[in-house]
Amino acid sequence: MAKKRPQTKGKQQPQLKGGGNESYPAVGAREPCPCGSGRRYKACHGRAAAQAVAELVQRPFEGLPGECDWVALRELVPAATVELTLKDGLPEGVPSVTLATVLPMAWPALRRDDGSVLLGLQNDTSSGDISRDLADTLRRALEAEPGTPVQGRRAPADGPRMQDVLAPDAPFEPVVHAGFEFWVPDPDNASPEVAASLERANAAAIPTVKLTGVDAAYWCETPEKNHLRWVMPHPEEQLLDALARLHAAGTSSLGEGTRLVGSFRAHGVIVPVWDLPSGVGADDVEKPAAEFAERLAAALASDAPLTPDERRARGGLTNRQVTLS
Repeated sequence: MAKKRPQTKGKQQPQLKGGGNESYPAVGAREPCPCGSGRRYKACHGRAAAQAVAELVQRPFEGLPGECDWVALRELVPAATVELTLKDGLPEGVPSVTLATVLPMAWPALRRDDGSVLLGLQNDTSSGDISRDLADTLRRALEAEPGTPVQGRRAPADGPRMQDVLAPDAPFEPVVHAGFEFWVPDPDNASPEVAASLERANAAAIPTVKLTGVDAAYWCETPEKNHLRWVMPHPEEQLLDALARLHAAGTSSLGEGTRLVGSFRAHGVIVPVWDLPSGVGADDVEKPAAEFAERLAAALASDAPLTPDERRARGGLTNRQVTLS
């Protein structure tokens, strides 16, 4: 049910040590620390790194406008962009900052020739807090020379998070694209390396459409059948109870030939998934999705104990749950 990630990762250059909150190349725990202290890495800078990795933030996008869309763009949507608004405004020489699902060669960020910044969301992160890693990458991208990509590194444990750097009241409005041509202003004149990465990414992308009538619901097309994947912000136990009530009552589908088949758990929220017949497009599920949202709201409001049928339905939904993160 999940999308295929574009295989665009290229070879990254090792990070060199600097001053202050520096980043180091990957080294073994028993090797000398690159800082030059003479101690083994695990007893020096590796200690803080290990602690940061262990401190996993289960819901890294909580508190950001559009949290559920952040999760969808991180895990489910192949090609999409969002214009970001910084809390302190744009620095001089930076006309815009755009969040992108993925960038060529899996760059964490790119400072374009015109000074604008693209920030990649679907990247491996070194710490247990995606939000902190993204904020660190963004800060370095804003300071990078135009025309250069920003490589990944281990974010400082005390650095800011995206919740600290983005304007809290700004809208978060994803634009879903059919392909990755947004990477470059003129795809026809892209470098051979970028052109090859673009071709591979476009070939791997699953056609995806964001519904307009409900929040954070994404239709996608696969060869066998279509799906609706809907990221929901409700507490997990409450949402599973509500879905079970609807499933037991026979009202969990989105119309003839559709069915609720399970859910993902991703970044602290639940993503119910429906199978749709191949002929059912995004426009066809707009009205059924809005009607389902009304039924779900009523089920969420109920605090009655689950009936035996509802408990069985809940057990079935739980057994078909997959954790993405």
